[in-house]
Amino acid sequence: MRKTLLALTGVILLLLGTALPGFSQGKGPIVVGSKIDTEGALLGQMILHVLGANGFDVVDRTEFGPTNLVRQAIISGQIDIYPEYTGNGGFFFADTDPKIWKDREQGFQTVKRLDRERNSIAWLTPAPANNTWAIAVRQDLADEEELRTLEDLSAYLAQGGKFKIACSEEFVTRPDALPAFQEAYGFTLSDDKMLVLSGGNTAQTAKAAAQKISGVNAAMAYGTDGALAALGLVVLEDSKSVQPVYEPAPIIRAVILDQYPEIEWLLTPVFKDLDRETLQALNARIAVEGREARDVAEEHLRSRNLL
Repeated sequence: MRKTLLALTGVILLLLGTALPGFSQGKGPIVVGSKIDTEGALLGQMILHVLGANGFDVVDRTEFGPTNLVRQAIISGQIDIYPEYTGNGGFFFADTDPKIWKDREQGFQTVKRLDRERNSIAWLTPAPANNTWAIAVRQDLADEEELRTLEDLSAYLAQGGKFKIACSEEFVTRPDALPAFQEAYGFTLSDDKMLVLSGGNTAQTAKAAAQKISGVNAAMAYGTDGALAALGLVVLEDSKSVQPVYEPAPIIRAVILDQYPEIEWLLTPVFKDLDRETLQALNARIAVEGREARDVAEEHLRSRNLL
């Protein structure tokens, strides 16, 4: 009788372990990707840590590539989950009204709906931090020429001011990035005014401007960059609100989320905790202090009791 009870108890525990998050073993594998930049690596590593700590077999494909490559990878099933930005919905779904993407809630709800309908990709809760495209200049240039906004920059360029920006190919070619700035503010950058670097790592662009590499005195930047102040760079205000709202959020193949719905509630508190100041500080530990994204992510999660 006792053996029978033990056997039944084992079966019950096995069933519970399969049904309840945190009890099962060998869930996955889940392939985690990210873009090839500081914040992408940071957020990707947070996803890896959290899923790994909750019984998932995870495969690290962070720093996979720029937006177009990592996007194609999740659509084709090469990766299962990665951190994306809500404002990129306007890039992915070019048939939508551009005004949608300048409203944080409307943009999120729209990309969440369209990506699920068209690509079977689910968007999870975003972080309350706007990591929008930006142009930053050296502090000495900003002070000397009184550059505070992109309108100031346009006037400076019209007068023949010396300017060269370090940026990525994506920033140069994407309609919602540099071309949008140029159209709205009425300036044009010729090839000799740009140092185009591979990938989209703003740590590299900021460093180029700080060190005046190849005559660079400006850099492509993001709203949550942590290295800017430390490197003596200042972001020029987008006074015409050209840019969409770019809040980071995990996106995951719907078939994976349907199989493991607990992933959503595991990652929601992680991303809800990441406001702009927090992300800037964490990014700075990587870009300025030279620490590994994996270590910074783990340290942060443990400090917030999220791991």
